[in-house]
Amino acid sequence: MAFELPTSGLVFWPVGNGDSTTIVVNEETNLQVDLNHLEKSEDDDDPTWPVVDELIERLPEINGRPYLAAFALTHPDQDHCRGFGKLLAEIEVGELWFTPRIFREYNKDLCDDAKAFKKEAERRIKETIQAQGDPGAGNRVRVFGYSEILEEDDFESFPEDRLTVPGNEVTVVDEKDVAHEFRAFVHAPFKGDDAGDRNDTSLGLQVTVSDGTQELRALLLGDLSYPIIKRIFNVSTEGDLAWNVLLAPHHCSKSAMYWKDDDDEDEELKRHIVDEMDDAAQEPNHIVSSSNPVPSSNQPGDNPPHAKAKNQYETITDSFLCTMDQDEPIVAEIDDGKIVFAGSAAAALSASQAADKAQGSNEPPEDAHTYGLA
Repeated sequence: MAFELPTSGLVFWPVGNGDSTTIVVNEETNLQVDLNHLEKSEDDDDPTWPVVDELIERLPEINGRPYLAAFALTHPDQDHCRGFGKLLAEIEVGELWFTPRIFREYNKDLCDDAKAFKKEAERRIKETIQAQGDPGAGNRVRVFGYSEILEEDDFESFPEDRLTVPGNEVTVVDEKDVAHEFRAFVHAPFKGDDAGDRNDTSLGLQVTVSDGTQELRALLLGDLSYPIIKRIFNVSTEGDLAWNVLLAPHHCSKSAMYWKDDDDEDEELKRHIVDEMDDAAQEPNHIVSSSNPVPSSNQPGDNPPHAKAKNQYETITDSFLCTMDQDEPIVAEIDDGKIVFAGSAAAALSASQAADKAQGSNEPPEDAHTYGLA
């Protein structure tokens, strides 16, 4: 396959139900957010891509090894870290990004790759404390969020400049100031979320890449669900919520906008969060579901992707794209000062969208929307 990384942009790899997003800042600086490496089968029709193998072929080399500036783990579920052991063995990773939740996990509750990540994170924490400065490429860490565990003896003297809490930005990656090309604004996890459901401890980011003339913004919210997404939209400024690409949380799960509050009898659509996502959308905009193809309907209890979520996302954008519906990775990039979707995703519409356009839209009229916190 003649596929190349963009010069500035994001790549969403087809990996089934799982997340694997590559952020290209420049030729030397690449970040990987989550990993669901699936070994390629011998079936030529197998649509999955073996992400680690693909990165090995495309990343720059330093001292004869492929080099990844940073790897960020949103949370230690298998579909977000599968293949990390292979990545660490075959690619030099300058810096690890993660939340303190990894240190709360018991090994018995982690898959093998999550255990490998935890072990590597612990090693790098020790190296960073010992160095009391830059521990060097291959040893660097950045911890995101709050946790009482950071107050324990093992973290005594951990440098404050290696800890970033929500409401702050990161513009230094692997000890390189890339502020003119990259910004990661940290939305989550919030204080107090560290001990909750693992999905709700996900690292939530707004990522911006720039070529100096144009900015491409993406919201990457891991597996967060409605209560935390609601809080993000309540407390964040308009600029920090803006997106050209929204990675549908939790592989297009309905939990991003359908929820049962304490005073609700049943799970309900929280229309306001759909409207707020819509308000934050920039032109052009695309919503990406890193998942298996979205079914036309679901049965109660089905895992994501959920048709109800897709239907709501299609009220926001004319371009809802599923990674497993594409022949190639979905690429959002800045090309000649313009934001474009490259490759097979450039003009792609899902089969259901095409049918909707032929039969007439089922989208409710605009005046049926309720804005704010209705």
